[in-house]
Amino acid sequence: MTPDILAGLTAGVTFVFVFYLLRKGVLREKYAVLWLFFSAAALFFAIFPSALSWITRTLGVTTPANLLFFTTVVLLVLVSIQLSYELSRHEMRIRRLAEEVALLQQQIDEIRDTDERE
Repeated sequence: MTPDILAGLTAGVTFVFVFYLLRKGVLREKYAVLWLFFSAAALFFAIFPSALSWITRTLGVTTPANLLFFTTVVLLVLVSIQLSYELSRHEMRIRRLAEEVALLQQQIDEIRDTDERE
């Protein structure tokens, strides 16, 4: 199997898998769009490898594999930053909700104490 066919199959399977997760409601749209774009780009370069060679020559990179590795690392770092941001945001929201629940529980306990005294 040639590398182009393997890359095309991998990109196609990734595209279908992400679309499946999106349809099942497991993956949210804002994340699915990113992964669908990446898999579509990989499929494009698998079908048209000369386009990757042209971009490599235009940017002055030695080999197309170097450009792919660099681009992949940059994209994975960006995804990690985005996920870290989302995680931090969710942690703040969970903490705020826990504090609100604690305050409500305290109010319920105070109401029960006053009702028991009467």
